[in-house]
Amino acid sequence: MRSRVWGGTAAVVLGGLLVAGCGGGEDAAGARKAGDSVSGGYPVTVTDCMGAKTTFSAAPKKIVTSNASSLELLLRLGAGDKVLGTGFPPGKGTLPGALDTEAQKVEVLGQTVIPKEKLLGSGADLYIDTFASMGSMGGGGMGDAPTEEEFTAAGIKHTYLKSTACAATTKKPVTDLSAVEADITSLGAVTGTGAKAKELVAGMRAKVDAVQKAVGTTAESRRPTYFFFDYDAGTKQPTVVCDRQVAHAVITLAGARNAFADCDGDYKQVGWEDVIAKNPDWIQLGVRNRGSEAANEKAFDEAEKWLKSDSATKGLKAVKEGHFVRIGSEQTTIAGVENAGTVEEIAKALYPGKVG
Repeated sequence: MRSRVWGGTAAVVLGGLLVAGCGGGEDAAGARKAGDSVSGGYPVTVTDCMGAKTTFSAAPKKIVTSNASSLELLLRLGAGDKVLGTGFPPGKGTLPGALDTEAQKVEVLGQTVIPKEKLLGSGADLYIDTFASMGSMGGGGMGDAPTEEEFTAAGIKHTYLKSTACAATTKKPVTDLSAVEADITSLGAVTGTGAKAKELVAGMRAKVDAVQKAVGTTAESRRPTYFFFDYDAGTKQPTVVCDRQVAHAVITLAGARNAFADCDGDYKQVGWEDVIAKNPDWIQLGVRNRGSEAANEKAFDEAEKWLKSDSATKGLKAVKEGHFVRIGSEQTTIAGVENAGTVEEIAKALYPGKVG
């Protein structure tokens, strides 16, 4: 599994969600703020990236998630008991603490994309799609996706998270976590866990605000350049994060300059000569969670050893100075609550003593 298919897509309005009050209009004038939505605040209407609306008159009771990204958000919101199955399940030990225990209890409907027949016959009343391409369940031939008519016939509402999946088509760089916050707020409103969503968003903002207070005023020219090395994507040709990927926002908020901020989109394959030309000040060893601290450290060691031994990379400034950041891929490139913690951790490494 490649982490880049985890993400989101649901363009929602009014900062994340259009919520109609009891009297019911769906226009902006009659809508309440998404953050005010709590259990019982229905109907709730969300729109996808193309503007199509999905309305909930009550909280869904049986949810299927496309992968670990939306599953984790539901668990954090306290709506995990409503999840009856998932695709792309999280490996054992890849989620923190009690979340991992809960996640392992969720039925796996597909190790990758959930088969169409299994999804439509699951008995779910909501399918949360976090793949990067709406209508193709991940794109690139990753399965035969149900049509919206088939979802309707099966009694399944089909919604999306937006923070990663819509990123490639946005018109400007992603420089903050507002889209991630909107996804959390949206899910909270839909599942009747708005109060918890508000708490999660507040916690994220507190961490990011503290970093901004400490290093946010650092002049652009004084900010170190930063390369996210996606070790698990392969070393023959590096895959870099561009200015529409959530990792770009994480790097920027941490007081660094994404070495590949000049490429529009979410991901791009480049050559090592391009990385050498950038000669970054810092390199993040982006490895995916192996399920244990020991296994993760081994993977970080392998990534660092490769950079130090490869003829194309051993002369890089960051490599020679040992400027490596050991933070996992998922919490950097997958939209979620942990993005804020990653901002904090990167800032601590780059600005020792300035970030508490």
